[in-house]
Amino acid sequence: MAGSEEEIYSIMFSSLKHPVRRKILRMLADKPLTFTEIVEALEVSTPNLTYHLESLGELVFKMENGKYKLSTFGEATVNAMKSVEEVPEIKSKYHLALPFRWKVFFAALLVIVMLLATVSTVQYLSLNDLNSSLDELKAQNQQLLAWGSTHKVASIIRDIAQIDITKYKVTLLSNTIEYRSDLGATEEVLRYSLTSSESNLDAVFRFRNNHFSRFQLNLIESSPIYTQTPSSDLLENARNALDKYKAYSGDEYLEEMSSLIDTLNKTENTEITQGNIKLKVTVTDEGSGELLWMHTENGIDFAPKGLRMVFENRFLKEMTDGYFFFTVGSSSLDVSKEEAVAIAKSYVKTLSWSLNGTQISGFTVLNEPVSVEFAPHPRPDSTGLIPYWYVVLRLDRVYQGNINTITVGIYADTGQVAHIQLLSK
Repeated sequence: MAGSEEEIYSIMFSSLKHPVRRKILRMLADKPLTFTEIVEALEVSTPNLTYHLESLGELVFKMENGKYKLSTFGEATVNAMKSVEEVPEIKSKYHLALPFRWKVFFAALLVIVMLLATVSTVQYLSLNDLNSSLDELKAQNQQLLAWGSTHKVASIIRDIAQIDITKYKVTLLSNTIEYRSDLGATEEVLRYSLTSSESNLDAVFRFRNNHFSRFQLNLIESSPIYTQTPSSDLLENARNALDKYKAYSGDEYLEEMSSLIDTLNKTENTEITQGNIKLKVTVTDEGSGELLWMHTENGIDFAPKGLRMVFENRFLKEMTDGYFFFTVGSSSLDVSKEEAVAIAKSYVKTLSWSLNGTQISGFTVLNEPVSVEFAPHPRPDSTGLIPYWYVVLRLDRVYQGNINTITVGIYADTGQVAHIQLLSK
């Protein structure tokens, strides 16, 4: 526990010294608040608040309804702050006030004392209540230490994917946090290894602005160990996973998605629309397939603004949620598929490309494109999705650099060429 305690103390010291984090702790001491409520009260930017909430670490946690609340350690920190702030100012005969740094020092000492008392009490009660299950308790504690401060990850893999994490040795392989200027969002990616004598898994999780965005589970060896054996029915497993995700996330759009899947009574390839949400079900085998709930508007399906689940032999292998993150930047489809192909061909004819210091030009394309895909895509530095054509053209021969294929991306609302890539295929 030494490493964990040192991390908590470090977080407490940094929180006590930062005025914004002290204010967040005071606000949450009154009542749990949503991310939006905190942003409005502090009048700070969304990335700024995300940074401060992540810096508070173990002092706060996100409840299943989406609101943030103080943890036991957070409450102890607030109590220490109040103790210092409410003590009458002590003056000597020379009328010198107690310096602020000493107030912080004494507050930190008080927090440590309260934490030690809290931990001792919890351990005492736990040992009395769970003495008959000591081995199980140790296993659970080891899992919590392995997950570190990312209990949100443990909840996803245990409750939504139904993997029995107590049966695995969990190792955090990496945890990277970066600000994606192209998306205007803070992105966190965590990678884990789960090993046991029965099976091995690799897990990758992504969070954007502290909201779940994606997980992918790769089965390395044997079958996963479940908390509850999944059904052989794809729809039943999807309903169960969606219900668990609703409890975890609390986002309102998940209610609409749940209502939509409840209208289906047969597992088969189908598409069904209700309001602005379309559900596409693709069945590949018994217990295997894909479900995609996506925003649809003006006859255009905005797949990135959607929730996607991929099952393989009953196993929830992948889940991606972009519904909360992306918006619709335009629903105007002013460029048809045929017009997009013509724009792409015309653009390639005048294209001049630099390769290793040499300019390549004079490209000639074959009449029939390799493929034309419609995939709404955001413009740079935006999360607003725009109708978008992705055209793949085959060249008449192999050009310098072993180039024989060119891809062209075109915004379907303006006809603007947004992407060019030369490929060797």
